[in-house]
Amino acid sequence: MNKIYPILLTFTVFLAACTPQAAPTMASADVQGTAVSAAWTMVAATQMAIPTNTALPPTEVPSPTSLPTFTPEPLLVPTLPPLALATPTTIAAAPSDPNSCIKSLNLAEAGPLKNLRVENHTPSQINVSLNLYKPNLFGQCGSLSTTIAKGGSKTVQISSGYWYAFAWVLDPPSQVGYNFVVGANDSSGGLRLVVEKDRVLWYGQ
Repeated sequence: MNKIYPILLTFTVFLAACTPQAAPTMASADVQGTAVSAAWTMVAATQMAIPTNTALPPTEVPSPTSLPTFTPEPLLVPTLPPLALATPTTIAAAPSDPNSCIKSLNLAEAGPLKNLRVENHTPSQINVSLNLYKPNLFGQCGSLSTTIAKGGSKTVQISSGYWYAFAWVLDPPSQVGYNFVVGANDSSGGLRLVVEKDRVLWYGQ
C-alpha cells in the first residue's frame, strides 16, 4: 500500500489540473473513488506486465549409454602353397683309396707283430694314437688307439714300418707327438714308448 499511495496522489493531482474550470465540480468522494479505481487498474496492468516465475522444466539427466559391442573380425591368414620338398638324392660313396692310410690298421695282414710297451708318465690319463702312416713291406698301413691311466702302462702289438705316436694329455691339456721306426729285424721285446707331459720318448732296439 505504501507504493500505491504515491501513485494515487499523483493521479489525483493530474486529474485536478486537467479538469476545466467551467465544468461542474465533482464531489470529493467521487473524485477519490475514480482515482482509486484508475489506480487499481494501473496496478493490475503493472502486475500483468510483470513476468511470472515459470517453473523451469526438469533437466534431463543423461542416462548411461551402453558401449557398442566390439566384434573382432576374423583374421585372414594367407594360405601358403604346400612346400615342395626336394627328393633326397642318394650320393654314391666315393671309392676308397686302397693306398690311403686313414683307416684302422689290419694287424692280421701287417706281417710279424712285435710288443710295444707304452708308459704314461704324465699327471693324468692320456689317449694315444699309433699311426703306421705309409704302407709297410706287407702293404698295410693305418692306425691303432688306446687309453692309459695316470701312471699306468699298456703293451700293444705293432708291425714293422714307419710310425707316428700322438698323445693327448687330459690334465693339464696338452698334445705331444713323436716319429719312430720299427725295423723288420727288431726283436719282439724291449720296445718302449714313454709319454711325458711335454714330450714322447722312444726306446728301440
